[in-house]
Amino acid sequence: MRRMPGQPRNSRTSEESRNNRIQRQVMQLIIDRRLRAGALLPTEAELMEDLGVSRNSVREALKALQALDIVEIRHGYGTYVGQASLTPLIDGLTFRTLARYDHDDSGALAEILQVREVLEEGLIRRVAATVGEDELDRLEAVVSRMEAAGRSGRPFPELDREFHELLYASLGNDLVPQLLAAFWTVFRRVNGARGRPDDPSPEVTARRHRDIVTALRAGDVEGAQRAMTVHFRGIAG
Repeated sequence: MRRMPGQPRNSRTSEESRNNRIQRQVMQLIIDRRLRAGALLPTEAELMEDLGVSRNSVREALKALQALDIVEIRHGYGTYVGQASLTPLIDGLTFRTLARYDHDDSGALAEILQVREVLEEGLIRRVAATVGEDELDRLEAVVSRMEAAGRSGRPFPELDREFHELLYASLGNDLVPQLLAAFWTVFRRVNGARGRPDDPSPEVTARRHRDIVTALRAGDVEGAQRAMTVHFRGIAG
């Protein structure tokens, strides 16, 4: 592209760099002041003074941070600390996967599933060492509902999601269910958008979840991992 007279050669790069710097400064301010989700941020004027930048620079940075769910702009009320959810990751992965479909119909989805599989097969060994009877009872209750749905031939994607979220609750790691739910959501969105078939059959899927719980209740770590592997191979197949 031809450079306009008087336009600095690297003006766009410089502007992006400045915007990124201001974004980092706002994030650092949130961290330094220990502001939690829902807390009110300083006003635009206060941020201009604190960061030594223009109003337009502050606004551009806040818009970018809002897209990442780091801040929430409520017009007429102010700017608040956002939830910092994984929604931007989910939207980005969904778009990336759908955009690649023209080139590789199966490969794009397989990548998402493979990441989930690696995470869950590794984590199930830790679950076997931490899961208690109460959690196993809750998992079994979900499987029973799966089986009831399966007998009538009804798919149960929400029960599937509930099962996998409950499965890792004993680890006490908040990020694990959020991350797994993100990949689950992307997979389901893409499946729905492209009209791909669901898991093999509701009855088979219910049985595979039952096998995971049965192995965990027996304290069979290797069996639980094998059951998880079979479950994912069924989805991929």
